[in-house]
Amino acid sequence: MSFTLALVGRPNVGKSTLFNRLVGRKLALVDDQPGVTRDLREGEGRLGDLRFTVIDTAGLEEATDDSLQGRMRRLTERAVDMADVCLFMIDARAGVLPADEVFADILRKRSAHVILAANKGEGAAADSGVLEAYSLGLGDPLRLSAEHGEGMGELLEMLAPIADEFKEREAKIAPETDIDVDADAEEEVDGGRQITVAKPLQVAIVGRPNAGKSTLINQILGEDKMLTGPEAGITRDAISTQFTWNDTPMRIWDTAGMRKRAKVQEKLEKLSVSDGLRAVKFAEVVVVLLDVDIPFEQQDLRIADLAEREGRAVVVAVNKWDLEGDKQEKLKELKEAFGRLLPQLRGAPLITVSAKTGRGLNRLHEAILKANEIWNRRVPTAALNRWLNDMVEAHPPPAPGGRRIKLRYMTQAKTRPPGFVVMCSHPDKMPDSYRRYLINGLREDFDMPGTPIRLTLRGQSDKNPYKNKTKSTPSRLRKHLGKKPF
Repeated sequence: MSFTLALVGRPNVGKSTLFNRLVGRKLALVDDQPGVTRDLREGEGRLGDLRFTVIDTAGLEEATDDSLQGRMRRLTERAVDMADVCLFMIDARAGVLPADEVFADILRKRSAHVILAANKGEGAAADSGVLEAYSLGLGDPLRLSAEHGEGMGELLEMLAPIADEFKEREAKIAPETDIDVDADAEEEVDGGRQITVAKPLQVAIVGRPNAGKSTLINQILGEDKMLTGPEAGITRDAISTQFTWNDTPMRIWDTAGMRKRAKVQEKLEKLSVSDGLRAVKFAEVVVVLLDVDIPFEQQDLRIADLAEREGRAVVVAVNKWDLEGDKQEKLKELKEAFGRLLPQLRGAPLITVSAKTGRGLNRLHEAILKANEIWNRRVPTAALNRWLNDMVEAHPPPAPGGRRIKLRYMTQAKTRPPGFVVMCSHPDKMPDSYRRYLINGLREDFDMPGTPIRLTLRGQSDKNPYKNKTKSTPSRLRKHLGKKPF
C-alpha cells in the first residue's frame, strides 16, 4: 500500500457507498438513515492501477462532549491524524451547510492533503451545490457520484501525484530496511497451515449486545480503535483488524451484538446481525463472549450453537470477571451450566477475562491457539481403525431386524473441522445414539475436546456384486470360436 485515504464528512453524504466502490465489495453497511457508520473500517482500495488503504469513518458531528456523537467525532479525528490524504465529502444536492464549514476548517489545520468532493453530483439538481463548494477554500471541488461511479477517473488523476510522492519517500526508506520477502510464505505443518502475516489466524468475537466485545478488542490491541460506551448496540459493522498478538499474526473481527430474532425489527439492525454472521463464516476460531452477570442466556446458547453448526473452533469467554465477588463458586456454576446447556461443545475452553483490566488475556490467547490446533488435527488411518475395532468390541452396534450393522473401515476425510467417514452396512438404520457414542469417543481418545466433529456413514453392501451374473465370453474369443476348425 502506497498511502492511506480517509473518507470524512457529515453523516449520510455517501462515505460508505464510496468505500464499497473503492474496495470493490459491499463491506460497509449502507442505509438512508444518517449515522449508520460508527467505527473505523479499513479496506484495500483500488482505482485503476493505484493501490492504497481506504478508511471509512463515522459522520463528523459537532458534539465535543462524552456523548456517543462526541466519541464518534474523536474517533474520526483520530483517523484524520493517521491518514495521509483526506477526501472531504459534502452532499452536492444539499449544498454547503454550516457544519461543512466547521469541518473544513478542522481539516485545513489537521491534514496536509485534503481533496474536496461533492458527492451525489449526478444531474442538474447538484449544480448549485458544486458551485457552493468553492466557498470552503479547499480548492476545486471534485464532482462525483459514489452510487453510479461517476468521477472515479478524475479522483484517480488527483490521487496519482500523491501516490508518486509516497512512492519516492518509500524508495528512500527501503534500502535501510532488511525485509525477508519469504517470511510470509505459507507452509503446511502438523496441525494445519502455518500462521503468517500474509495468512493470519481469523478470529471473530461474538455475543449479545453490551457484553464487552469492543472493549475486549481495544484491550487486546492496546489502543481505543473500536467505539465503546455504556450504550448497548454501539457496534453495527463487523470490523476486522489485523495485528500481531503475542507473536501470533491475527485478524480479529468485532461484530454487532446479536439479540433474539423477535426483537430485531429495524432494517439496520438486521443488516448488522447478518454482517456479524458473515464474520462467523469467515472466521477460523469464534470467541463467544458472555456477561458474568447473565451468562448462558438463551441467545448465548443460540450463538454458540450457530458457531458449532458452522464448523468453527469455539472458545467461550466470560467477561467482567473483575466485578465478581465469589470467583470460585461462580466458576463452579459456570462449568456446570456449560456442560449441561452446551453438550455439543463438551470440552471447549471456558476462560474468564476482564476486558476493562486486561486480566485473563494470556489465557484467552492460549485457548485460541489450542482450539485452532485441534480444529486442524489429523488422525492416521491405521490408528482410527484400531480405535474403531476397540469401540465396536466394547459396545457393538445395534441389530435392526435381527441383522447387526457392521462397521468395516474408517478414515479421516478432512480437517477444519475434523471430518470422518465410516464404511458400514445399513447406514440409514444407524441410530443417532451410536453416532454420538463414536463422536464422544473420538473427542476423548484423540484429544479433540470442544471442536465440531463431522461423522459420515456410507453404505457398503454385503452382497457379492458378481452374484447371478453370467460369465461373458470376450468378443475376440467368440470370433475365434465361431470359425470352422481346420
